[in-house]
Amino acid sequence: MKNGFFKGHGLGNDYIALDPADLEFRLTPKRIRAICDRHWGAGSDGILALAPSTKADFGVRIYNPDGSEAEKSGNGLRIFARYLYSTRRTRKKQFTVETKGGLVAVDLHTDEHGNASAATVEMGQATFRPGALPCSLPVDELVQQPIRVAGRSLIFTGVSVGNPHCVIFRTKGQAWTRDELLSLGPALENHEIFPRRTNVQLAV
Repeated sequence: MKNGFFKGHGLGNDYIALDPADLEFRLTPKRIRAICDRHWGAGSDGILALAPSTKADFGVRIYNPDGSEAEKSGNGLRIFARYLYSTRRTRKKQFTVETKGGLVAVDLHTDEHGNASAATVEMGQATFRPGALPCSLPVDELVQQPIRVAGRSLIFTGVSVGNPHCVIFRTKGQAWTRDELLSLGPALENHEIFPRRTNVQLAV
């Protein structure tokens, strides 16, 4: 089917999965932004594009909604696994996928009707080393490190599982406000100590 796609979500994180060979146009950053637009496009947190691989059963390129490319996404990979099975690109329940952030092993689960119902992905070993994110702080591990952002002094932990994450916990019993999420999220994502940007988790 020309220009067809598969859409799914993992914990509310939604992606469009597709095969670029089925498209009548080339996936460019501009077109990715248009497709992911919540008002004028299909609306998505990103695009999972099937890609060739010489190292794994399948390859995938993971695009952010701004058109840039991500290393890995746990939710995205689970959606991609279901896409592969539901579109009969594979009938195997265990297979591997090559991402920009490394190889991932997938274990697919099916229901009593034989439909893909869930997927488990092996994201790899977590590391707190600055070079893995990367992060420019001159420390051995990014655990409980101070950061100044949006006029505030906060404590963060940086971790990579093939893709970078900046995690900040709020004081116990307090919740982040919507205004804080909207201001701190982008500021942390684009902070100067993260030269390639980072995912952000504001936790409680």
